[in-house]
Order: sequence, then structure tokens, then C-alpha cells
Amino acid sequence: MTDTAPASDLTGWRHRPFTAAGITHDCFEKGEGPGVVVLPEVPGIHPEVLGFGDHLVDQGFTVVLVSLYGVPGKAASGGYTASTIARACVSAEFRAFAVNAHRPVTDYLRAVSRDLAGRTPGRGVGVIGMCFSGGFALAAAVDDVVLAPVMSQPSVPFPVGAGRKRDVGLAPDEAARIVERTKNDGLCVLGMRFSEDPVMPRERFASLRELLGDAFEVIELDSSPGNAAGFAKNAHAVITGEVREVPGHPALGARQRVVEFLRERLTAAE
Repeated sequence: MTDTAPASDLTGWRHRPFTAAGITHDCFEKGEGPGVVVLPEVPGIHPEVLGFGDHLVDQGFTVVLVSLYGVPGKAASGGYTASTIARACVSAEFRAFAVNAHRPVTDYLRAVSRDLAGRTPGRGVGVIGMCFSGGFALAAAVDDVVLAPVMSQPSVPFPVGAGRKRDVGLAPDEAARIVERTKNDGLCVLGMRFSEDPVMPRERFASLRELLGDAFEVIELDSSPGNAAGFAKNAHAVITGEVREVPGHPALGARQRVVEFLRERLTAAE
């Protein structure tokens, strides 16, 4: 039993820069088996993100961590997180406040996904986004190689005003393509959030449910006052910071469902 989230470091992760769509980021790869692209939460590939990545490797996946921001391996802190958010917010790559918008980073992530799909078993990959990158995982699913998009507390566009709270983080043509895939290709999307999380508003998941219907599976963990698991009202990081290796822990169950979802969608495609 532990009172802290699983954490790790960069040991064993193979590093290379990857360029596509006029964008270059460092990528870190480890493991064997079906491919999964993991997009870090702010402030970057910190030890708890690495702990999640190593868990996926242990579960039999080839994992590529994409360093979208921050310093790989550096521990999260208040100042580090604030400075990373400040830089990300002004980047045209992410368009953190835009609604109904295409984000250039998603073109890059589709290329990363295609590259990984070409080197791993099966016909496609999973993509997991968290926090700032959560919605990027869904936008990546415009490409047919993305078979298992996972959105954990997707926070972009930042929920300032009613319109941004409802926005699903996609351009209209991207949304239409993903809906088409749910109807014709059997695409399913997994989404996770804490019930009281102000950074990931419930209105966004309501919009996604309206858009995707039964193809959108939702895990919502109770963070209301007095909740049985003892989550704080501002609990946010569903599959990293809030996970405890304790049987029956709700965030551990969410992480287990992510692994099941990946196996269902990727193994069946082999």
C-alpha cells in the first residue's frame, strides 16, 4: 500500500527527435507489442507520467511518450507548471483558447501515430492524452490508424466562458470525420474526469456525449465533498497523480480500464 502515485524515470527509454507537419518534438520509446502514443499532462513528462508509461510497457505495449512541453524527467512543481502553462497558452501549435478550431499539433500527432503503427503489431495504435493534451488524442483519431483514443481530463480549450466549457476541442470537419468513424469503423472513445474538476468541465463531456452517443465511454470519479475515496475537490490527474496501488482504489480502476480498452481495440485488430 502506498500514499503516493506510481513514479519512474527515463531509464530504458530510447530518445529521438521526430519531425512532421513542420513541427519537431523529442519522443521517448520503450516496450514491445501494440503501439500506444502517450501525450503528457502539464508540465510535461514528469515522474508520474513516466510511471504511467512504464505501467503500459509492463502490460505489453510499445509506448511512445511525446515531449510536447517541459523538460523530460523533471518533477512537477507549482512554479514549473505555471511557467509551462504560460508558454503553452501563447503557442500557435496548441491554440489553447480557440473554439471549433483545428490545432496544428494534431497533424504532428497523426504522423507520430502513423509512424508507430508501421512498426508495431496490428493495423493501428492507441493515443492517450491528459489534461492540456487530452483533447489532442481525440483529434488524432481523424486518422484511421488511431483505433483507441483516450481522453483523460481534457482541458483545452481552457474553460473560460460557457462556449469554451462546451467546446469539444475539434474543428467541424474533424468532428464530422470522427462521428463517421464511430458509425462506419466501430471507433470508440474513452473519456475520464473527476466530478468536481473545474479545469475539465462537465459541459464538455455532455457535448461529447451528444456528438458521439454510445461510442463515448465515460469514467467519472466522485470528488464531491465527503467522497468515499477521499479525493480532494480539485482532484484532476485521473491516471497519474491520483492513482494509488491499493485494490479497489477508483483511480487505479480507471487505469485498469485504460489497459483493457487498449487491449480490446488493438489486440482485436491484429
